Amino acid sequence: MLSLSKHGTGMPIDTPDPFHVELRPYSPRWAEMAAEESARLKAALGPLLVTVHHIGSTAIPGIMAKPVVDLIPIVTDITRLDAQEATVRALGYKWFGEFGLPGRRYCYLRDPATGNRLFQLHCYQEGWPDMPRHLAFRDYLRAHPLLAKAYEMEKIRAASVRSDDVNAYNDEKNGWIKRVEKDALAWFSSAPRAP
Repeated sequence: MLSLSKHGTGMPIDTPDPFHVELRPYSPRWAEMAAEESARLKAALGPLLVTVHHIGSTAIPGIMAKPVVDLIPIVTDITRLDAQEATVRALGYKWFGEFGLPGRRYCYLRDPATGNRLFQLHCYQEGWPDMPRHLAFRDYLRAHPLLAKAYEMEKIRAASVRSDDVNAYNDEKNGWIKRVEKDALAWFSSAPRAP
């Protein structure tokens, strides 16, 4: 595991270590886990937390996924979230700051019994321009089941090439995601929203 300097202070911070990719059939339990963890985050962060979105493959019914639930907590003020780092860590999360994406705060939570990741948080401030792409991709695949199945096949292909390292696996399928994301964003911007 690498050790980086936190905010230039020389204090070491953890970095996410790569893990083996194991795709599993879709489980309705993932949506339940997302709802339960969202409630836990709301109880801890109170009015700072606006909402929590369940994203990623575990949020797309019918496709295989790594059994790690990705959530986007939306907060009123990202600097106030930074001030609550200890609160997030007290919930069991490891905190990594932006970790390569400006405006995001990345955290993950491991299962204490198995050591496997259970949840990943991608926290954004309300209105952050980069955040909607995650919702667009999720909603586009939910609305287009054949495309969702094509994504599942891409995930299987990527895992067959690089299942040894989740970061390499993500890199392997990134080209497919970026191609579809363009259509997803165009669709998302014109799709009617529920009131």
